[in-house]
Amino acid sequence: MELNSIPYIASWSSSSSCFYYSYSRCACRGTRDGKLVTKASAAGRKRAADSVCSQLSEQGTEDSISGPRSSWRIRRRDLASAILLPFLIPRVNISIAAEIYDASIIRSGVRSVLTKGKAAGVLRLVFHDAGTFEIGDGSGGMNGSIIYEVDRPENIGLNRSIKILRKAKEGIDNVQKVSWADLIAVAGAEAVALCGGPEIPVRLGRVDSSSADPSGKLPEETLDAASLKTLFSKKGFSAQELVVLSGAHTIGGKGFGSPVVFDNTYFKVLLDNRPPQTSSKAGNGMAAMVGLRTDWALTEDDECLRWIRIYAEDQARFFDDFRDTYIKLVDSGASWRTA
Repeated sequence: MELNSIPYIASWSSSSSCFYYSYSRCACRGTRDGKLVTKASAAGRKRAADSVCSQLSEQGTEDSISGPRSSWRIRRRDLASAILLPFLIPRVNISIAAEIYDASIIRSGVRSVLTKGKAAGVLRLVFHDAGTFEIGDGSGGMNGSIIYEVDRPENIGLNRSIKILRKAKEGIDNVQKVSWADLIAVAGAEAVALCGGPEIPVRLGRVDSSSADPSGKLPEETLDAASLKTLFSKKGFSAQELVVLSGAHTIGGKGFGSPVVFDNTYFKVLLDNRPPQTSSKAGNGMAAMVGLRTDWALTEDDECLRWIRIYAEDQARFFDDFRDTYIKLVDSGASWRTA
């Protein structure tokens, strides 16, 4: 879908005493005393106004040529114009129009560049941008700083996902400005939905950071379950939330089922192929080939294992909990625009 064809959707005032007409460049007939005339903020509304005004002007010209016989027709059309224009051209509350965030525009822009094969990389981008958050000092979080951090070892390969979203951002910015933080948060949610996962609503209005977040905030692939739980607790996440977020590995190239289907296969594979000696270092062949060290480490912790079993048996529960935890992830530590 071409972004140029996406209409700007404003928020209309519900007050009957507040009509703001957009007459574009057309000099329409009729009285506008006491009305505030503003220029349309979107091409679609300009074209609608121009079309209406052009038709009315042409009719007036035609009537004037026909002479006095049609003077009554002119007055009738003037009256019709005054009555109909408020309904033909929606009113805009200009005090907030400049601050409008239309999520559908961002989603459409993301969908124009996103495929199932690119979904896992985009979702990983979310985790690496938002995953730097820590409660103690309030640093990190979903702030778009990942665009300054792609050269770090833990972020290898994320430049491809940034390049994909940059293309979307250029098109979206032509319609309404979007921060990297909002764009990445929405893109991750779209990646999940595109692969068959839950629909995730994303609040908009995040402010981007102008510099990189501190390094060393993301979990290393060599951590055991106890270390993972400690690390995630510093970010405000429980053992349950650690497990449910890890379920995102169900897509991508880590070997948990189809790389383009978001489901609960991740948990089923962990259960069916759990290392027999309760040590992922001594795991069987499947454990050696599938996933990361941290994935199998979750099966060594009783609390984490309990949630793995729950999600392996109940995909709907996994979807519900993943949606809620994703929202918490992309909101934690974010800075928000103020009105």
